[in-house]
Amino acid sequence: MLAVILSGGSGTRLWPVSREALPKPFMRIGDGPSLLQRTVARATRAGAQRCVIVTNKEYSFRTSEEVESMRAGAPESLQLLLEPIGRNTAPAIGAAALWADANGLRDEPMLVLPADHLIQDEARFAQAAARAGELARAGRIVLFGIRPTMPETGFGYIECDAPPAGDEAAAVRRFVEKPDAATAAGYLAAGNYLWNSGMFCFTPATILAALGTHAPDVLAAAAKAVNQATHEAKSAQRLELDKASFAQSPDISIDYAVMEKADGVVVLAGDFGWSDIGSWKAVAQEFDADAQGNTVSGDVLLADCRNTHVQSEDRLVAAVGLNDVVVVDTADALLVCDRNATQRVKEVVAELKRRGHEAHKLHRTVARPWGTYTTLQEGPRFKIKRIEVKPGAALSLQMHHHRSEHWVVVSGTAKVAIDGKDALIAPNESTYVPVGAKHRLENPGKVPLVMIEVQCGDYVGEDDIVRFDDKYGRTGG
Repeated sequence: MLAVILSGGSGTRLWPVSREALPKPFMRIGDGPSLLQRTVARATRAGAQRCVIVTNKEYSFRTSEEVESMRAGAPESLQLLLEPIGRNTAPAIGAAALWADANGLRDEPMLVLPADHLIQDEARFAQAAARAGELARAGRIVLFGIRPTMPETGFGYIECDAPPAGDEAAAVRRFVEKPDAATAAGYLAAGNYLWNSGMFCFTPATILAALGTHAPDVLAAAAKAVNQATHEAKSAQRLELDKASFAQSPDISIDYAVMEKADGVVVLAGDFGWSDIGSWKAVAQEFDADAQGNTVSGDVLLADCRNTHVQSEDRLVAAVGLNDVVVVDTADALLVCDRNATQRVKEVVAELKRRGHEAHKLHRTVARPWGTYTTLQEGPRFKIKRIEVKPGAALSLQMHHHRSEHWVVVSGTAKVAIDGKDALIAPNESTYVPVGAKHRLENPGKVPLVMIEVQCGDYVGEDDIVRFDDKYGRTGG
């Protein structure tokens, strides 16, 4: 079996932990693995020897690091298909199927999983995946539906011809958008409606034929994007889809493009503890609650609270007398909201984006292919960062139009190139990079390089950067 994991989307309803530069698939529930790592391990346990992850090119190195750092559950082979721009699930699945077809996997069951879901009973899921694989080999398009446990209004529904029984597939009658509460209660009572999980199984041959019939423009754009793809940073593991071709594809989901139109679509009813982790209310349900219904993560002290979720990253948070509240504290942002209004957190992100506030996109600590940087303080005309560079890694050869930089090495050794002149900087030594100077920072040693950077200038935004050369294939700003 081939696993295709769709790892996209910014997860705006899970701000301030999920952000554009570090989206939901990289989130961790408590101290466990990330959602992406859990999904990869789940697919491997379900019988997938090969794994294709479709993600944005901006997340390529973080995605590789997440999978490579897994202690258990890593697939035998990993391929990244990198989207230059987001184009929804139909083009992503089409590109993955075309890649599989070109690599001799045309008739192998293709298990399609979102990267940001949780499943509690993975043994039962593996059984369902095996049954889906059998149906896929017979030419069926298989959906995984979830038996509803409540009249949920936040999910789409699948109407079946008859209530599904056991591991038998049911014919799909129609798809229903997110209903109101009364309609959802009717679906629950009827017994032949399932939640639409967004998980699928089919062979590349089957889904490519369906796309050719029902969404030929999606298939044509995906085919051009795959045929003209290039290997990012000269890595065979990371294949970047051609941007101009991929941009020609309609922005459409696989449900609209194929599932609602194709004949013979069937659904398996899953009962394996599924959650799409679509809100902080859903996150809270993954923790053990105390006698008052409270859940916590991190250093938290509660007094006289009920049905409240409090999460803290790096400091003590105390809450007193709260009922039905969610509190999420990160290094640079604090969210406080009614437990029943967590779906509206995306409105906060939209407003931050409208204002041009970096908190919609970046955390205080930002991961880069070469390491991380943490913004320690920022004000008019200055910014102070802690920079950590991995052994053997290097920042791009770059320059800035509006700021100079002062670097002080704390630990490790820095190799610095400024306007063609190289120097080694030891701990407690410093150097200065003038405005407009071409410069590069490298770590030639075997231990992490840690340094403090002080930026000064009339503009210290992250987009004031011109790259001339980059070992990770990044260009522009």
